[in-house]
Amino acid sequence: MKTCTKVIIIALLACIAVGLVGLGFASTRNQEEAVTRHPAFAYYGSIYELNTRQFTPEGTFKAAEEHLHELKDLGVEIIWFMPIQEIGELGRKGTLGSYYAIKDYCSFNHEFGTREDFEHFIQKAHEMGMKVILDWVANHTAPDSEWTKNEGWHYRDSLGNLVVQYDWWDIAKLNYDNEDMRAEMLKAMHFWMDEVGVDGFRCDVAGEVPTDFWEMAMGDLRKTHPDMFTLAENNDKVNELTASAFDMYYGWDLQNVMRKFAKGDTDIEGLWDFFALQDSVVRPEAIRMNFTSNHDENSWNGTEFEWFGEEGYATFAAFTYIIPGMPLIYNGQEFGNHKRLEFFEKDGFERQHVEQYQMYQSLNEVRRENPALWSPELGAPMIRIMNDNPAIFSCARVLEDNVVLGIFNFSAETQTVMLETAGLEGDYTCICGMPVTVGTQDVITLKPWEWLIYSK
Repeated sequence: MKTCTKVIIIALLACIAVGLVGLGFASTRNQEEAVTRHPAFAYYGSIYELNTRQFTPEGTFKAAEEHLHELKDLGVEIIWFMPIQEIGELGRKGTLGSYYAIKDYCSFNHEFGTREDFEHFIQKAHEMGMKVILDWVANHTAPDSEWTKNEGWHYRDSLGNLVVQYDWWDIAKLNYDNEDMRAEMLKAMHFWMDEVGVDGFRCDVAGEVPTDFWEMAMGDLRKTHPDMFTLAENNDKVNELTASAFDMYYGWDLQNVMRKFAKGDTDIEGLWDFFALQDSVVRPEAIRMNFTSNHDENSWNGTEFEWFGEEGYATFAAFTYIIPGMPLIYNGQEFGNHKRLEFFEKDGFERQHVEQYQMYQSLNEVRRENPALWSPELGAPMIRIMNDNPAIFSCARVLEDNVVLGIFNFSAETQTVMLETAGLEGDYTCICGMPVTVGTQDVITLKPWEWLIYSK
């Protein structure tokens, strides 16, 4: 993590005051009066993607459980397990196969352990105050699934062959015109919630499955599990999917604009244009999942270090915590993993980079302790802090007396910037623990890729 700059900061940072509506700033709102639609932990929490095969050298539930204290200390609220069911053998990719080619929805992959092992993991996670959600693959099964023997449960071509999507030759697409298949899918989801004890689902390629199924399934599950949490892997049908079925959606558009920015294909104005567009087209209560990496990005497109650089990656990571939404950590990021993890084979990462762990730990703490940063509808909107340097992104989130300020030097050069700060002078604390006094207008200097987060 970048440390606070040593420039004398008598009055750092931009801020927006209560009552500055006349200057174009958003007004504050009373958190107690907000109407909420998500489970409580979805507002202040962060999400951690756990790839069982690669999370530990053993690649098992039991071994993963030994590291629950790490995740708790890191500040994680939601643990998302990639699929853990039995993987099909017909058309299998690689030696071990894809987690997303499921043979039996109610099975446990022996590679990872037993049902008892997984249930014990959930029990320990719950005792430590964390939630566990499961990756749910409702769009397709493995081609050797027992479901393929049921007439009409899968799409078939004119020759009667199972339909394969994209280059996924290890799967067969399900047919949601079949009511019997829909009923069995819901039954399988109930098994994991009612009997195994998961707290919700991350739903794979959610936009490929009819929305009415998700609305029916999640509505039925919430009758007995009102605090379940749902994440849609989708960026195209956000308003439709988050109307009632899903709490959170994938921020692919955010990821794309950050990558464009890192390559020099857009600028600070482009970032602000993105957020303005999002605010105008996405329903306000939908939670965006903010990420610099995930299993797809890491394995197929490159690590955050490849995209954002050895110095820039931390700036973009901190950025995902300050902007509206919920931040994601993919396993290994907290230890500075530089590898593209294998997808169909055993792989792993080393647990050694204390700097990255402490950075994410501090960011999670700042998010949890500052309601202004919480997810909609309890958090505050992001307000632009004007400045005179096109390399600097400066913003504030204000919720009554809670204010969080962020300044990001998105360049490899030292930058001096004048921040237009007016209205909320006072004492702040830097994420590194340093006290800071905020004035009305300040000139500060930031080192290459330095980022500053202040809260009060």
